[in-house]
Amino acid sequence: MNDRRRTVQDAMRATVLSIIGCLLITACASDTPKGPPPPTPDQVRSHADRTFDKLKQEEKERGTQADMLR
Repeated sequence: MNDRRRTVQDAMRATVLSIIGCLLITACASDTPKGPPPPTPDQVRSHADRTFDKLKQEEKERGTQADMLR
């Protein structure tokens, strides 16, 4: 009877270790998620142009407000 318990325990242990091994192999084999592609030079230029236009507009608005306060 003791031998039978030992074989059942060994079988359960082997099953658990097999499942853990399969999970580890699957986790290591999966691809890492890729980030967004880097922006193209045209996109960078476009964003920079918009930012500079906004800054120029803000400078003009501040200039007119400062003139009104004087």
